[in-house]
Amino acid sequence: MVSEALISSPLPTCTSAGKLRRLDGRPANWMIAESYVPYPDALEVMRSRAAAIAAGEAEETVWLLEHPPLYTAGTSAKPSDLLAPDRFPVFDAGRGGQYTYHGPGQRVAYVMLDLRARGRDIRCLVEGLENWIIDALAAFNVNGKKREGRVGVWVKRPERGPFAEDKIAAIGVRVSKWVSFHGISINVSPDLSHYSGIVPCGIADQGVTSLEDLGHIVQMAEVDSVMKSAFERHFGTVRVAPAL
Repeated sequence: MVSEALISSPLPTCTSAGKLRRLDGRPANWMIAESYVPYPDALEVMRSRAAAIAAGEAEETVWLLEHPPLYTAGTSAKPSDLLAPDRFPVFDAGRGGQYTYHGPGQRVAYVMLDLRARGRDIRCLVEGLENWIIDALAAFNVNGKKREGRVGVWVKRPERGPFAEDKIAAIGVRVSKWVSFHGISINVSPDLSHYSGIVPCGIADQGVTSLEDLGHIVQMAEVDSVMKSAFERHFGTVRVAPAL
């Protein structure tokens, strides 16, 4: 599991180009769910697949999906940050971080990678996930940024003031036996009012946004295509496989 102290500290640049790529070039499976996936089902699949990868019995997997509306609590979640506990189901995620929202219109990517073959560097993994998101957003002319002390990807909102920013993508990972699971979420076109039931990621002085909120009306399939290309630039090749 990635501790809050670890992911909140400044992330060093990975020490060598391509550190997160497998030296053997083996592709990861790239899977896209065709319908909403209940959160408990996703947790069970992730845990099972990560254990199988650690045992050498399954291939690495990137699983793209959407959830029905729900809140998840990371290991550092504060009860006071759950503002509307009866609004949507709340699940203990078992990942690092605090409260977040998942729902329709948000692309979730669960990333089950064998870090034994990818440098054994958790900080580098988090940096790589951030760079993956930033690269994907750039395809839609969105300038995503990292922020020291705030994991995730942010965009400036100068119309609200010189220091105003909104979060467009979240990151929360767990690592067990050097295999990662959980991953990232990018707001494509979710109902942003659903975030009002929590203090997202414990940050109360900034907002949340989406591609749609920024004026970019795109289909989820377009986002998936861009994410696939960007993933391969940062992590190596993938192989399209049937959905889990």
